[in-house]
Amino acid sequence: MIAVRFILLPPTILVFLAYLLFRSKNSTDEVEKFLQNQQSLMPTRYAYTDIIRITGNFRQKLGQGGFGSVFKGVLPGGILVAVKMLGNSSCNGDEFINEVATLGTIHHFNVVRLVGFCAEGSKRALIYEYMLNGSLDKYIFTNGNKSCSHIFTLEKLNEIALGIARGIEYLHRGCDMQILHFDFKPNNILLYMNFNPKLSDFGLAKLYPRERSLVTISAARGTIGYMAPELVSRSFGSISHKSDVYSFGMLLMEMVGGRRNADPHIDRLSRVYYPSWIYDKLVEQQHYHSNENLDLGEVEKKLSLVALWCIQINSSHRPDISRVIEMLESDLDSLRIPTSPFFASDSLADVAEIELDCSYDSDLVSELE
Repeated sequence: MIAVRFILLPPTILVFLAYLLFRSKNSTDEVEKFLQNQQSLMPTRYAYTDIIRITGNFRQKLGQGGFGSVFKGVLPGGILVAVKMLGNSSCNGDEFINEVATLGTIHHFNVVRLVGFCAEGSKRALIYEYMLNGSLDKYIFTNGNKSCSHIFTLEKLNEIALGIARGIEYLHRGCDMQILHFDFKPNNILLYMNFNPKLSDFGLAKLYPRERSLVTISAARGTIGYMAPELVSRSFGSISHKSDVYSFGMLLMEMVGGRRNADPHIDRLSRVYYPSWIYDKLVEQQHYHSNENLDLGEVEKKLSLVALWCIQINSSHRPDISRVIEMLESDLDSLRIPTSPFFASDSLADVAEIELDCSYDSDLVSELE
């Protein structure tokens, strides 16, 4: 009877239970054992010779990062895919299992689909649906620091933000297990046809029971500049789904500003840390009814306010992602400026200095547990 009950559990829970058994094992044998035990729940498995054929012997590289390289490929039937070849430094097993265990069992319009994978000795690859328009960072960080509104209309910008938020809501509330991503940033938002956003890169993701509002991790995880404060110090609050909300807020702030949140190349010192500058200007405009030096349209102002709520330093002050969606779907008049700054005024310079020192290296990711 117990065995029958286990078999009837939802697929994501089965994968999560299996993942817990092997999370601390990094050897090739343990990864193989995990995949064998869960093969009925996994996407298609390919041999390394298949990967060579699919990519045309790795002919067309789409990108490269700390994880390895991504190549364009073609499956039988002419289906385009993106093949991520994990580098040796990434092949410790944890990130690979994370990706397969999460993306292999979930489906949503705003989450990239894992088509298949390869695990053959030290050769590991992840095969995703091909994203025609690449990643979001390509569009919001243009040459000359032009605003992303030069590329997207304001309505499209709001639409992309909503799509990202809906994908996050699915991870937090729509799956059998609660999935916390911990690494939302422009590089990890892929754009499909019509620039529909899809969440990607689940290498740092963690799965928890849906009823758990607070979670525990033994080490900080994420990318500097997008990582919630409580992931660094518990004095800022407890780790929860709102840690992802913070990352979304920092991402949204960059979408609005069309620039990195901390940019040492900005001429005016007051604008070096964009979240601080936009907050001060919004408060000034509200108190003095002044539009001086704040040329923001209604949609841009709304997105800025939503972002400011998301990046409140205390996690309990942030909205959950469902509330964020409501805010994005509402009009500007229904939103107000946060009653207290996201950082104390005397610490803003320190925060900017820390983030500038890190130079926003897209591959600067904290150590896994």
